[in-house]
Amino acid sequence: MWRLDVTDTPSESDLAAISEGLTAFNAADVGPSERRALAVLIRDEGGETIGGVSGYTAWGWLFTAWLFVPETLRGQGMAGKLLEAAEAEAVSRGCFGAWIDTFNPQALRAYQRQGYAIFGELPDFPLGRSRYFLQKKLSPR
Repeated sequence: MWRLDVTDTPSESDLAAISEGLTAFNAADVGPSERRALAVLIRDEGGETIGGVSGYTAWGWLFTAWLFVPETLRGQGMAGKLLEAAEAEAVSRGCFGAWIDTFNPQALRAYQRQGYAIFGELPDFPLGRSRYFLQKKLSPR
C-alpha cells in the first residue's frame, strides 16, 4: 500500500530517494550523466567568497544555476568573465552546450552579450516578468 504525503519539509533521505531513483532511471534510459559540480568564485582580498557562478555539467551541457556579482563589481563585465571561465572548464570536460535561465532584464542582456540565445519564455514568472531560458553552443578555444 502507498500514500501521497504533501510536505514543505522533506528529509534528506526523502530527497535522496527521489534523486537516486531518477538518476538510476535516466542512466538506464540515456546513459550516465557524468554530472559534476562547477563553480567559479569571486574572492575578496581576505579570501572570502563574495560572488560567483555555480552549476554543473552533465550529458555534455553546462547548466548555470546561480550567478551573483556583488554591487561593487557590477558594470565591469564580471558576469561575462564568470561565464567565460565556467564555459572554458565545461569545454575541458567535453561539453558542447550551455544553458541558463533568468527573469532579471539586466542579466538577460548580459547573457545575450555573451552569445546566449533565448529558446524559451515563461510569462509571469514571477508575476509581471518573464523567465527566459537561454542556450549557447560551446566550442574548444
